[in-house]
Amino acid sequence: MSTTEQQPARRSSRLIDPGTPPTRFARGWHCLGMADTFRDGAPHTVEAFGTKLVVWADTQDRLQVIDGYCRHLGGDLGQGSIKGDEVACPFHDWRWGGDGRCKEIPYAKRVPLRAQTRTWHAMERNHQLFVWHDPELNPPIAEQMVPEIPELDDGSWSAMTWEVIDIPGSNCREIIDNIVDMAHFFYIHGGFPTYFRNVFEGHVAAQYMNSRSRPDMTRSASPAEESLLTSEAAYYGPSYMINPLTTSYHGLDIEVILVNCHYPVTPTDFRLQFGLMVKKIEGLDDATSQDVAEKFTKMFAEGFLQDVWIWRNKTPIQNPLLCEEDGPVYQLRRWYEQFYVDVADITPEMTARFEYEVDTSYSRANWEAEVADNLARRAAAQEPAGSG
Repeated sequence: MSTTEQQPARRSSRLIDPGTPPTRFARGWHCLGMADTFRDGAPHTVEAFGTKLVVWADTQDRLQVIDGYCRHLGGDLGQGSIKGDEVACPFHDWRWGGDGRCKEIPYAKRVPLRAQTRTWHAMERNHQLFVWHDPELNPPIAEQMVPEIPELDDGSWSAMTWEVIDIPGSNCREIIDNIVDMAHFFYIHGGFPTYFRNVFEGHVAAQYMNSRSRPDMTRSASPAEESLLTSEAAYYGPSYMINPLTTSYHGLDIEVILVNCHYPVTPTDFRLQFGLMVKKIEGLDDATSQDVAEKFTKMFAEGFLQDVWIWRNKTPIQNPLLCEEDGPVYQLRRWYEQFYVDVADITPEMTARFEYEVDTSYSRANWEAEVADNLARRAAAQEPAGSG
């Protein structure tokens, strides 16, 4: 056998365990989008949790959510119409109310007693529509209510923007792992973390990070051109993150509140949604402040697409090989597991307070050298021929 031929794996080789997708979807509140997008007088199909839901606004402007398939002969209610307070099936015009009961069958003398479908606990919060998903079909857990964002209505912030990106071929956990992944901010997003800390407790997983921009990835290498970022991000439950952050640039502090959320479509596909609002800067009118928010949204969208490119090309891995600076990946996954087991099976280890701060000193020293080397090569490439 030549030395170029592939050798069989040795016993000491570490093999990847890709695992299998979960057989259930996470328990908790899931955001389906901005609430007013469902108030156009039409039913809306939402593909989530391995099925279809239908969302519509009744005559009192309340949003209703029930299973999206008619229990008569399986018609897609999202392809139907709104008649009064009910959603009417396009197949035979069976009309379903928000309480899950069939209210009328125009061609029938009576409605069957068992004409009832599944309803979903729904709520509006932060101008968004949420549904509660629980494989055990239990009601929402009061202690896991999504926090309010009071800045939405105090008049000193821009309106919330909103973007949607579908992520095929990946389980939701791929985005959750980012909570502890300090190093990917440098390699994927062009950031330079200088402080990184995680705290998990109960149903909340938080990330605290300070970073600055990489001068080798900006047009100017001047330290005066660097932007600084202070970020405090927390997942409240399995899928909804609120992330207040401040960007400092040329002595100007720009305060941002980012909402980052997702819901599963199938075990191997999910829908990522995000939006942000920017605190109005003194001297700027509302239109200009909204323009700033749109620019920040575009910037974050580019960052999410960088993650998407990774997710689409990587393999799931249950047994990641880690170094000290990778952070508490296994502890985070243990925290996340609480949303995939029955409530009776949640262990104290899943919800107990856990804190971990990454020592960034070694990483920073090597990154500084890498940035300096990149800047030197860039300067050399820009130097006129024959100079010096």
